[in-house]
Amino acid sequence: MADPRIIDIELDERTILWRSADIEQERRIAIFDLIEGNHFAPQREQADGYAGPYRVRLSVEEGRLAIEIRREDGTPLETLVLGLARFRRPIRDYFAICDSYFQAIRQSTPQQIETVDMARRGIHNEAAELLQERLAGKIEIDFDTARRLFTLICVLHIKA
Repeated sequence: MADPRIIDIELDERTILWRSADIEQERRIAIFDLIEGNHFAPQREQADGYAGPYRVRLSVEEGRLAIEIRREDGTPLETLVLGLARFRRPIRDYFAICDSYFQAIRQSTPQQIETVDMARRGIHNEAAELLQERLAGKIEIDFDTARRLFTLICVLHIKA
């Protein structure tokens, strides 16, 4: 019986040198929301028909995203590698707008916060659509799953 969802997600902590309290909170929320509800269906059929649930580990090495997919019991299934060149600008823009958002929360009016948040959501949505497009034919994910995965990809890109 198919159960196409992520039940556990891990980030390669070796690539994360530092993160602020705000970013750490974003990471925790993204992981919690992702585990609570997601659609994640690798498109490569397994010989025994296994179709979830999955344990996933994300890492970034040499400009590529590695998505390690394992069975519920931890047995490896496959690792997909995705070039991240097309994500450089969305990641950079997302970091910039998040900085503005976190500053706005501390010192701006509700209307200014809402304006920055709308811009942040717009960048996030565009990046989620790009992720869905790049994973097409490899992993079927829904929009909310793509948004949360993009957040975690951004966390992996924090260098200092």
